Amino acid sequence: MATIMSLRDDISAVRRFSRFYTREIGLLSDGILDSSYSLTEARVLYELAQRSSATADSAPAEGSTPDTSTAAEIAADLNLDPGYLSRVLRRLERLGLVEKERSEADRRRMLLKLTPTGRGACDALDAGSRSQIESLLSRLGESDRQTLVASMATIEQTLSEAPARRVTYRPHRPGDMGWIVQRHGALYHASHGWDETFEAMVADIVAGFIQNYDPSGERSWIAEVDGRRAGAIALMRRSKTVAQLRLLFVEPWARGLGIGSRLVSECVGQARHCGYSAIILFTVRGLDAARRLYEAEGFQLVEETPAADWGPDHITQQWELKL
Repeated sequence: MATIMSLRDDISAVRRFSRFYTREIGLLSDGILDSSYSLTEARVLYELAQRSSATADSAPAEGSTPDTSTAAEIAADLNLDPGYLSRVLRRLERLGLVEKERSEADRRRMLLKLTPTGRGACDALDAGSRSQIESLLSRLGESDRQTLVASMATIEQTLSEAPARRVTYRPHRPGDMGWIVQRHGALYHASHGWDETFEAMVADIVAGFIQNYDPSGERSWIAEVDGRRAGAIALMRRSKTVAQLRLLFVEPWARGLGIGSRLVSECVGQARHCGYSAIILFTVRGLDAARRLYEAEGFQLVEETPAADWGPDHITQQWELKL
């Protein structure tokens, strides 16, 4: 009898928390995040955006198939009834957010993709979600935030069929910088065709960072997933008042875990802590996933310049954030 009562109490506690959280983040509203889209519609848009970013901004992992955005696969990944998803997709198509095209690799496959309007809608939803969560977390001190995030990870891992992936962040140590150079060279050659002169430039940046490293105003972060290196970023001194974000990348296999966002956030937070008045970065037009990370932190595009430094022509961009 005691066991039955305990289970009933646990069920009540879970239901109570579910009611609290759905109310707290507005899941019961007519439109998610004050938009005209339902939760399911927003989730489909987000899923298509993530798949598009992974295909456009990175080299596919060995053995993977880049065009995996069919309706059947979306339904399976989101655990949606195919008939219900079909109705959702028809509405998104009528709104001009989603379109279909035949796969180049297999003409029998009909792929789903976001239109430019759909991409804009997804960006707006993403910004709204970040703002909402920031508002929730800003009520808490750092210790309470860490407790909350750890508790959420525990819930995810306990209820998941597979153990949650453990993501950690640490400073660089011997061997890391050589890895950063090698991965930049390989990844950007695969995605943009840049030659070894790009890798040489990254090597120069890394060498300067190590030789002149000043921990009072500079820092690096290495992201690891289950103990495996998965990404990196560095904050470097540009002048007494200006810092520079450099060497950001996330391994293709580790994307979708929030690593890029966390790395950029850590870098900006450290720049503020060090007392810099601004932080700048240089990137290349077309890296849309990275662009969204910068925009989410408040960076503004200040300059574009045509270039052909490392192979095919490209447009370099300078972004700046006033601190």
